Amino acid sequence: MKKIRVLHIVPTLSPGGAERVAVHIVTRLNSQRYEAAVVSLGRRKECDLDRLLEEAGVEVRYLGKPPGFDYRMYFRLHRALRDYRPDVVHTHIQVLRYALPSMLLLKRASLLHTIHNLAEREVEPRARFIQRYAFNHGVVPIGVATEVALSVERLYGIQKCRVISNGIPTDRYGRPQTPPKEWRAREGFGDDDVLFVCVARFAPQKNHAMLLKAFRQGPASDPNAHLVLVGEGILREQLEEQAKYLDVDRQVHFLGLRADIPDVLGAMDVFVLSSDYEGNPLSVMEAMASGLPIVSTAAGGVPGLFDNGREGLIVQPGDVQGLSNSMKYLLGNREARRSLGVAAAQRARENFDVSTMVQAYEELYENLFTHLHRQKKNILRQFMVPAEEGMAEQNQGRN
Repeated sequence: MKKIRVLHIVPTLSPGGAERVAVHIVTRLNSQRYEAAVVSLGRRKECDLDRLLEEAGVEVRYLGKPPGFDYRMYFRLHRALRDYRPDVVHTHIQVLRYALPSMLLLKRASLLHTIHNLAEREVEPRARFIQRYAFNHGVVPIGVATEVALSVERLYGIQKCRVISNGIPTDRYGRPQTPPKEWRAREGFGDDDVLFVCVARFAPQKNHAMLLKAFRQGPASDPNAHLVLVGEGILREQLEEQAKYLDVDRQVHFLGLRADIPDVLGAMDVFVLSSDYEGNPLSVMEAMASGLPIVSTAAGGVPGLFDNGREGLIVQPGDVQGLSNSMKYLLGNREARRSLGVAAAQRARENFDVSTMVQAYEELYENLFTHLHRQKKNILRQFMVPAEEGMAEQNQGRN
């Protein structure tokens, strides 16, 4: 049986949620049926995603795009698509602005695009016409959560956008390699410290400024409470200054980018997310799989990940006092942290494993591939039948 050639195109292989989803998919596709490759518009970042792709033997091509618009990407992407000759092209985030022209020339390929954030937030307003044109000319949109699918319908008028929820390797987060006590000692934390953690890039969407205010208003009054921030981004220096201004800099710890997220989460007590908007954040799934209770704003698909009061606590976006009160409640209630964390881990194992997501994409690839080939056969049949009839008439004339 012919293998289905699947090509994923991402802006860059940086350690973001969308890029991680793409890597989870290509490294776990059934190798007996699929042959996967990845094109990154950017340069190699030397992060754990590169290593995971290398270990899985997945071919990657880096196109070397610098920040900002680069017209050379049209030619480089066209060459990559011509070389790979994919049966399925799967794009992520904002790459359609570069990939769409060449994708539409690929008459033999099925095209799909995963929308990882609310449609209104995926690309800037002036670029939305590209997405709209793509979704109305053969590119199948996939939402990572029901809220995302509804936003696609709201913005682009696409009815019944298919939903394939994100997934994570739950076993990896349920069994950290470094014991929590050892990790804490190495990083300077004590057994009695209560650690709140947020794993998110320092960008306006994540609203770390609100998180710092909430921490200052509530948990920071206890010297054993600490806020651990994992990630990088354009707002890091501004947030470090804010922590100093709020006089909580001794209790707020900026760890930067980390390749040992399962170990980090395994040593924490509570996961906190203060985003203004989201798609279907892997960070919440990873924290739940690590057995952490969640305190989060009801952003995007987050309310679909856990039940308020069962696996965590939900507050409305922008509600500083609500976030602060929820954090303070869990700070002073060890049993609540334990029971919510146990329930979170169980729900993650049952609902968020990466195998479910990969199976859904495999079924979609198969259906798209089969449908496209059936269309080709019908077109060929339409051309062949008149030709056969003409030959029959010629033979009758000779007789």
